[in-house]
Amino acid sequence: MSAFDLPGSVRIREVGTRDGFQNEPEVLPTDAKVELIDALARTGLARIEATSFVRADVIPQLADAAQVLERIEVPEQVSISVLIPNERGLEAALAHRERFEEINVFLSASETHNRKNVNRSIAESLSGLEAVLARARAEGLRCEGVISTSFGCPYEGQVPAERVLEIAQRLRDAGAQEIGFGDTTGMANPAQVRDFFELARRRLEGVELTAHFHNTRGQGLANVLAALQAGVESFESSFGELGGCPVPAGATGNIATEDLVSMLEEMGIHTGVDLKALLACTRRLQELLGRPLGSHTLVAGPIDWHSAA
Repeated sequence: MSAFDLPGSVRIREVGTRDGFQNEPEVLPTDAKVELIDALARTGLARIEATSFVRADVIPQLADAAQVLERIEVPEQVSISVLIPNERGLEAALAHRERFEEINVFLSASETHNRKNVNRSIAESLSGLEAVLARARAEGLRCEGVISTSFGCPYEGQVPAERVLEIAQRLRDAGAQEIGFGDTTGMANPAQVRDFFELARRRLEGVELTAHFHNTRGQGLANVLAALQAGVESFESSFGELGGCPVPAGATGNIATEDLVSMLEEMGIHTGVDLKALLACTRRLQELLGRPLGSHTLVAGPIDWHSAA
């Protein structure tokens, strides 16, 4: 794919309702989570990461995972996913098997970040996740493996692409049909992103490659363009630019879904998302949180070419 041969459409997974909510200092009420997920599911977003079955004492913001799953009402065409940390989390999720279609498992490409995040080595994480993926596939679930710090680590610096791809190949061989590559603390640059995904496409043929960028240093949408130029057609983002990383300090949010949709649609790349409906969700979130959010499109609004003329 040449630099100007971009895809005609992309797939977007909304992760704010998990990645975003878990990084909020306060616990958002279950009623509010259900309201927002139901609203997002009616914007045209086809994939939503709703919650995670993690220990309540570790991430109290997601302690209501079961209640959220049981109460949301989304259109049939919307695929709900849950983040699964380990076999225990999978067992808890499977008690609500009819309420979701996909699972996401995760680990870091950096040993230091992985230990700080989940208190395991990469090898230990892979061993556990291979068992999770095997069980999930047996249950008929679609599986994504997410690799954090794929483009750099605040503790170790550069993360070799070969290490990231070796982890990705392990996840693929264990049953992951999709691999997400996370720029967890916003260290990626467009040239690096383009080179990485060109290599990943050659090495991971048949796997859906997903880009997950953070806007920590303001390069999130530039990295999206670089990924598009490398042939990526799947992205993860968070309404209102919610999110971040529990470690380290200063790791701010994901790229805003409304900014991503606005840019792609203006470029003629179909997302299937109603931007005005999505912005209504973000405005409601802003009301519930009681603070301004970082989305540029939320402030500026959609481009109105009729008014501009």
